[in-house]
Amino acid sequence: MQYAQLDIADLEREMATLAQRYSAVSDSNLSLDLTRGKPAPEQLDLSNALDGILEGDYVSPSGIDARNYGDLRGLPEARELGAEILGLPAERIIAAGPSSLTLMYQVMDAAYHYGLSGPSWAGEAPVKAICPVPGYDRHFTLTESFGIEMTNVPMTASGPDMDRVEALVESDPCVKCIWCVPKYSNPSGCVYSPETVGRIASLANRASAGFMVFWDNAYAVHDFEFPPAVLDDVLARAEACGNGDNVVLFGSTSKITFAGGGISFVAGSPATLDKLEARLSVMLIGHDKVNQLRHARFLGGRVEAHMRAHADLVRPKFEAVDRILHASLDGLGIAEWSRPRGGYFIVLETIPGLAAEVVNLAGRAGVRLTPAGATHPYGRDPDDRTIRLAPTFASLGEVEAATEVLALCIRLASARRIRADRDT
Repeated sequence: MQYAQLDIADLEREMATLAQRYSAVSDSNLSLDLTRGKPAPEQLDLSNALDGILEGDYVSPSGIDARNYGDLRGLPEARELGAEILGLPAERIIAAGPSSLTLMYQVMDAAYHYGLSGPSWAGEAPVKAICPVPGYDRHFTLTESFGIEMTNVPMTASGPDMDRVEALVESDPCVKCIWCVPKYSNPSGCVYSPETVGRIASLANRASAGFMVFWDNAYAVHDFEFPPAVLDDVLARAEACGNGDNVVLFGSTSKITFAGGGISFVAGSPATLDKLEARLSVMLIGHDKVNQLRHARFLGGRVEAHMRAHADLVRPKFEAVDRILHASLDGLGIAEWSRPRGGYFIVLETIPGLAAEVVNLAGRAGVRLTPAGATHPYGRDPDDRTIRLAPTFASLGEVEAATEVLALCIRLASARRIRADRDT
């Protein structure tokens, strides 16, 4: 029976039972962590062959000595790898260093101070960004660092609420960009529908000059099922409606090979890449092409096979979270959660006003969760109901134990809240 349908006596009995269980868990000295979406050591081990793969041969098949300066757009072979991962032509891709987040900062800096698809944003007061929520906290931190105001737009099962997005860009000329994680979105796990991709591709037709779509396709090949989910080509859709210069795409191998030692990619129209190369040339003479060559030799032509091995390690953890939450919470009417087909995260929603309390209870019981509010700009979830779960790094046994504690905390916090509401 749903908690909301229990009478006061039954609620109080439930609270007493849950409190006793919680006390026992708290005394067991757990130390479990589901805070960040990092690859597990076993996933990193899949790429150990990167070390030594060059065997002293530093010349790429295209004839470039990877040890030397130059080639700011990256080795042709690394750009081909980016094409395999992002599903784009290699000539539309720059292969760079290990961090796509660095590329995002550099692209936003170029748009803000110099202009990419139009005039710079620096003269606008204020500059505003559309941030689908729940979303990626690093996007929010980066955007806030420029002094850009962030406006929440709710996510749906098929992507951002596009009616709301289109209304914002049409009504407010200060809105200059939107952040998107289009496949296995962080943290909901949704895949943007073809209709949503098409509407995003056409946003610049409705927006003020200089509007940009920042398309962070971080989980492009992080599938659990094969054949994988298919994401529409936003760049091709944008070019078809005259907006090719208004879309910049990002990706990396950070959760494919070594999280701290991969390669990143930025993609866009020829005009966009020319402008980005001009900005990059001020900062560096060339990226680490030795690492690019290692990755091209290791992954070229075998990305899917490599990602199937990742899926075999990650999928059971996601299945465990779903199984335990179902067993503990089904029918109680106190929580909902996503069931992604890939990616790194699960989004869980409590009844309104309880996310921070659940995170606090879990922490006191030895289970660290991402802070409530991290999925929203400025760390403020107005409904205080969204929790991001990151099952990848912990072992399967740790994921199971942490999820059991999480479910207990949700039940205890919910029963207490519903009981307290009966007195108001």
